[in-house]
Amino acid sequence: MPRFHCPALLATGAELDLPPGAARHVQVLRLQPGDAITLFHGGQGEGDPGGEFDATVLRMGRSDVRVVVGAHHATEREAPRAVHLLAGITANERMDWLVEKATELGVASITPLVAERSVLKLKGERAEKKIAHWQAVAVAACEQCGRNRVPVVHGAVDLAAWVRAQTAASQRLLLSLRAGTAPLRTAAAPSGPVVFLSGPEGGLSSAEEDLALQHGFTPITLGPRVLRAETAPLAALAALTLV
Repeated sequence: MPRFHCPALLATGAELDLPPGAARHVQVLRLQPGDAITLFHGGQGEGDPGGEFDATVLRMGRSDVRVVVGAHHATEREAPRAVHLLAGITANERMDWLVEKATELGVASITPLVAERSVLKLKGERAEKKIAHWQAVAVAACEQCGRNRVPVVHGAVDLAAWVRAQTAASQRLLLSLRAGTAPLRTAAAPSGPVVFLSGPEGGLSSAEEDLALQHGFTPITLGPRVLRAETAPLAALAALTLV
């Protein structure tokens, strides 16, 4: 059954117009009045009951689609632990791919890291547009994979700004090529939230790694092979979130 994210708060019996993106998708699928769909709010606001709702198409307009919300199902498909990804911004479509696949693997949130070696540098309006685009990528991935909680894509920051702003007591893991790193499987705690830090193409600079180590990050390795910047955090997410 087609699934759509709906940022409006949902309640059984309510009638509402789908947001423009979802309405276009319904029209592309050539759905008709009476057809069934699934809606979820995404957990990004107060009052969301979680789970997902049945819904039925009531009317198909030229650019709008009206539905009636049906039964609620308290279905959750979240990972058993929260992994917050602090990922160096990669070039071109690689960051889109990273956000999409990280969402499918159950990431709790993503913070794009403006690293010294990041090819793509974001500021001002351009940064806002990119964050909005990556948030939309996460929404689409949730629609496809069945998640009812959309991970938040936070604003892009550099590492110094991130560590100044953080107070949460989560385990912090740093993907590093330095000698003496521990394998992820032995360094990661068996449960509890994790912040996983991974660099862009070329990795983090020595100064950035030093800063991370000073703020409680444990350097880890994923094995003997050097993975691409968009592959490495996904491998770690799979190890940390899949059961």
